Amino acid sequence: MKRIVQEGASVLRDIAKPVPEALFGSPELGAILRDMAGALDKEPDGVALAAPQIAIPYRIFIVRADRTLPAPVVDGNEEEPRTLPPPQVDVYVNPEIVKTSRRRVAADEGCLSVRGVYGTTHRHERVTVRARKPNGVRFERGGGGLLAQIFEHEIDHLNGILFVDHAEQLVEATLPASEHEAAP
Repeated sequence: MKRIVQEGASVLRDIAKPVPEALFGSPELGAILRDMAGALDKEPDGVALAAPQIAIPYRIFIVRADRTLPAPVVDGNEEEPRTLPPPQVDVYVNPEIVKTSRRRVAADEGCLSVRGVYGTTHRHERVTVRARKPNGVRFERGGGGLLAQIFEHEIDHLNGILFVDHAEQLVEATLPASEHEAAP
């Protein structure tokens, strides 16, 4: 199982390489995506992950769309089991931002590669991304709010930028050692 690398790893500061044509639809790309999904699954507070975060220098990110939905509500009955939506992993290969709103909004932000640090970023209210699916099919996806923030955060990763490079009001939370172990 791939581990999420932490700030200080050089791969997080490099500009990721485009996925070559030969990898589209290949078992190798499938294995990379499984490794990414597995690493993200182990982080219940994570909503997205870029390939460099597991030391893979390609321009890929994934979004756990099911984790971007509002939390399920239980009608005051603690006996009733919570029904979580099934995992839904959206894949963006060789993504690029093609459109942004003029308006930016302040957003609280953290990162699985900068564990325990949070801050306020100013992200576009709406963002449209052009990317490819694992089979090579091109698509565009627009989003606002959290999804727009995710698009910008993950594409920053692909460009060697961490949110702490431009965040304000950084705070450090104390986490148990097991929750923020640095990858070797």
